[in-house]
Amino acid sequence: MAGAAPTTAFGQAVIGPPGSGKTTYCLGMSEFLRALGRRVAVVNLDPANEGLPYECAVDVGELVGLGDVMDALQLGPNGGLLYCMEYLEANLDWLRAKLDPLRGHYFLFDCPGQVELCTHHGALRSIFSQMTQWDLRLTAVHLVDSHYCTDPAKFISVLCTSLATMLHVELPHVNLLSKMDLIEHYGKLAFNLDYYTEVLDLSYLLDHLASDPFFRHYRQLNEKLVQLIEDYSLVSFIPLNIQDKESIQRVLQAVDKANGYCFGVQEQRSLEAMMSAAMGADFHFSSTLGLQEKYLVPSEQSVEQEAMQL
Repeated sequence: MAGAAPTTAFGQAVIGPPGSGKTTYCLGMSEFLRALGRRVAVVNLDPANEGLPYECAVDVGELVGLGDVMDALQLGPNGGLLYCMEYLEANLDWLRAKLDPLRGHYFLFDCPGQVELCTHHGALRSIFSQMTQWDLRLTAVHLVDSHYCTDPAKFISVLCTSLATMLHVELPHVNLLSKMDLIEHYGKLAFNLDYYTEVLDLSYLLDHLASDPFFRHYRQLNEKLVQLIEDYSLVSFIPLNIQDKESIQRVLQAVDKANGYCFGVQEQRSLEAMMSAAMGADFHFSSTLGLQEKYLVPSEQSVEQEAMQL
């Protein structure tokens, strides 16, 4: 009807470092959502993304191509990608014209993997901010490789990057540990899985780092980084194996709660489910234990023996 208010749309902005599984996540999540009966539109915002495995409703490559930018401006891949995002920011009318006919769909935005776009560069944040003004409620879904948990130094680095991303992007945020089925391919975890997902007392990681001669010299720096992370107390993770439907369901519940989809009228919602989301009465401890038994090799040592070694 003419003059009617635009329909509120919901979606996910899928971000994360290169190789963290963003495109694979968009494929798996889109198939899962369609199985639930949702109409899904996947939007590729990464000009460097070639050979997309999913059906793409909107492709930023139609507006600007990374190869053309690199050739014309003599830029490298990173500089060219930053230019592409700035070009998209300056031509948001093109993006809105593409999205408006898709109102009523659930959006998945496959974003570029350059870390600086989500930590300090302003183009992507500006694009997200403008889309929220179009009555598009987004949740930032930040993927990082789960195998970083096997290295205390890398895990602290991931925590710092995740925190910087949460503060910079300014969207409801869900952090994921992707590729859970490969978590111990690069080494064993020093603690139980819930230590990493809930980001518990990080002083224990400092003790692990102190055992390394290289990091022993940087203990004060690591202590300040850990203190910063704990002062904000914002970062936590949800484990994800994109091939496991139960894992995808847990992620979707967190995303729907973050962007408000679970309170909408798009699907029938029970009072119990809505109250659980409102009160935060969804406990993941048992599910985390189940994932640990599923993907982690049990330790042959007791907790006391591991503590003595530490």
